[in-house]
Amino acid sequence: MRIARFSIDGNVAFGAVEGDKQDELVLDIIKGIPFADFELSGTKVPLSKVRLLPPVLPNKVVAFGRNYAEHARELGNDVPEAPFAFFKPSTSVIGPGDDIQYPSFSRELHHEAELAVVIGRLCREVPRDRVKDVVFGYTCANDVTARDVQKREKQWARAKGFDTSCPLGPWVETDLTVDAANDLTVQLTVNGEQRQLGRTSEMIHPIEDLIVNISEAMTLLPGDVILTGTPAGVGPLSVGDEVAVTIEGIGTLTNKVVKRG
Repeated sequence: MRIARFSIDGNVAFGAVEGDKQDELVLDIIKGIPFADFELSGTKVPLSKVRLLPPVLPNKVVAFGRNYAEHARELGNDVPEAPFAFFKPSTSVIGPGDDIQYPSFSRELHHEAELAVVIGRLCREVPRDRVKDVVFGYTCANDVTARDVQKREKQWARAKGFDTSCPLGPWVETDLTVDAANDLTVQLTVNGEQRQLGRTSEMIHPIEDLIVNISEAMTLLPGDVILTGTPAGVGPLSVGDEVAVTIEGIGTLTNKVVKRG
């Protein structure tokens, strides 16, 4: 099931996305919230009539860096032996169609296409064989990075945590198994030109390892998001660019880069 979060007539709701053709998609409004038992209301609205929002509002976004060997090498970094985590604040999250604001303190903004895992239940110290039980679903992400700031500052908080640096969407796909999610095509285009192309099977540490690693240290909450790393091909973004992340079996997340007002 594809579950989207949207607004219509000033109201915010979740809905199940139905249909195959983009111009014929409809949302069956959900009664309740998707992280608990819920029912479909049977009230349907065309996707074209709503504004899609970030599919979840995470308490925290845990991101894993250098999880693709070729990406680590392209930036001149060593491949880490253990998962390498950092955080993006909830205020960095935007949805499909929202603008990425070019930060005033950077001159080198980069795109990073990533598979995002959405946590579905409160959990801590998750054993590897129970990871499937705590995953709600998967969505597309763009770990937008102020690369020049990342290079000159020891901490990545400003480089990767600025407002609008974490586009998510367009919805959460709940029908993928963990095994399937560990082997999906990830690609990114800028103004229609392909920049990144890889598979999640190239990850150094698969989804199970990442969730085991971070849940050893902290409690994960429903709606929390895990970013799994980016394949090689990261590169610059300019004001006016349209950047699209497409992940097999999930969908396409599109955003435009604008000058920060």
